[in-house]
Amino acid sequence: MYIYLTAVVKAKPAFRKEVLAVLENMVRETRKERGCIQYDLHQGIDNKDVFVFYEIWENEKELEKHNSQPYIQAFIGLAGEKLEDDIVVYRTEKI
Repeated sequence: MYIYLTAVVKAKPAFRKEVLAVLENMVRETRKERGCIQYDLHQGIDNKDVFVFYEIWENEKELEKHNSQPYIQAFIGLAGEKLEDDIVVYRTEKI
């Protein structure tokens, strides 16, 4: 069963470019992962500090592997200092 995720990330305005660079690296690296079906990054039109990931994973095991990757951990390390709010993740199923 595929895992569908939508994650919302809001950067502090002063750190937008730095956060975006880290997110773009995550996209490049994540798309190489075996269990990644889709991994897209979007940026808000009205608020450029808002980034949204849309992800599809082959299964829970592959998603867990993804979450332990060094580039994901590096991003999590930025969260407290460079993000406006907590990362919000929605796990959904296709209907």
